[in-house]
Amino acid sequence: MRIVLRRPDFRLLFIALVASTAAESILLLALAVWVKDLTGSDSLAGATVFAVVAPMVLAPLVGWVVDRHRRRPFFIAANLVAAVLLGPLLTVRDRDDVWVIYVVAALYGLCTITLTAVHHGLIRHLVPAELLADANGALQTVRQGLRLVGPLAGAGIYAAVGGWLLATLAMAGFVVAAAVVGPLRVDESAPPPSGHGRPSGPAAGLRHLAGEAAIRRALVGYGLGSLVMGFTESLIFAYVDLGLRRDAAFVGVLVVIQGIGGLVGGLLSAAVVRRLGEVGALAAGVTFFGPAALALAYPRFWLGVAALLLAGVSLPLTMVGLHTLVQRRTPPALLGRVTAASKALVSGPQAISIGTGALLVGMVDYRLLFALVGVVTTAAGLYLWRGRGLTPPAAGPARVPQPRRPLDEELLATTRRHRTR
Repeated sequence: MRIVLRRPDFRLLFIALVASTAAESILLLALAVWVKDLTGSDSLAGATVFAVVAPMVLAPLVGWVVDRHRRRPFFIAANLVAAVLLGPLLTVRDRDDVWVIYVVAALYGLCTITLTAVHHGLIRHLVPAELLADANGALQTVRQGLRLVGPLAGAGIYAAVGGWLLATLAMAGFVVAAAVVGPLRVDESAPPPSGHGRPSGPAAGLRHLAGEAAIRRALVGYGLGSLVMGFTESLIFAYVDLGLRRDAAFVGVLVVIQGIGGLVGGLLSAAVVRRLGEVGALAAGVTFFGPAALALAYPRFWLGVAALLLAGVSLPLTMVGLHTLVQRRTPPALLGRVTAASKALVSGPQAISIGTGALLVGMVDYRLLFALVGVVTTAAGLYLWRGRGLTPPAAGPARVPQPRRPLDEELLATTRRHRTR
């Protein structure tokens, strides 16, 4: 991680992504808690996350739009738009305004697809291929590390002041992200128009995914796991309410515990990718989620802590493995569409499972549903593990690419060496 953070260009992007990720971390869980507080319903609280994920069906179109523009100015514009779209949250007062939270959550989900597609392109443009896992690992470490303070801080601010301050802070985070990337100098030309040797149409990303064996297997395996992983978005509220006998805000404490595991997983993820390959790292991440879900079927706080730590470790391994695989196996002109399409193919089943989980949690014992999640994700992880040979491990540790010095610097260095003899 230290290697990639030595690069000044990546450091600017890193700071910007920290700002936008911090905005997301304090807001996303708080939206669900806000709905739970206004309605008293676990299902409606879980449906808030579904509203964020549902716009994934538009991902191929979003990726096509991203690929038609230069990435730095598009990143700035997307962050500013995200800030504006959060404004209506300032009008929410009571149960009758819950629809506003859902609408904002859906629009915010659309913005996150856009930001994901464009920032993956920026990383690919700024960072050498051998450091992509380190760059993705650094960002996942921050994302998971923010779980230590973000959700708990968001829940605390909501309980003490109200949702308006959460919305204001999140808006500020996106504005800061846009401002930080402003000075970033990226040597990128405008994308050529369609039909000039450039893959055209929103479906080009899907065609690439279908033709690349490693990405195809990764998405099939991860998509299978995602069919049930989304259940946990609603199940965690039932686990806290019915199992631990705590109020909804206690979910923030559990998410912080998961963030500790995520921090560990983020720090290890680049090394795991180099040791196991991208598909191997993805397989390890999905497989770890299985025993974690099985443990949550037995509601004991100490066992829940262990389970959430393991689930936290699994998330960055999964994300870094998948993101690095897509970046390395995709031409730059297609990266926006492929990133968005791969996110949709994973998040589509997850959106279905979130919606299904929100319905099932009121009809089926949440412990049985956690057991189902554990069995299915373990099977998905084993399927991925069998395909790990599609992405062999790296030959050795990452090395810092040494930029060539200009000719005048080389001559000056040679002169100095002769003078010291």
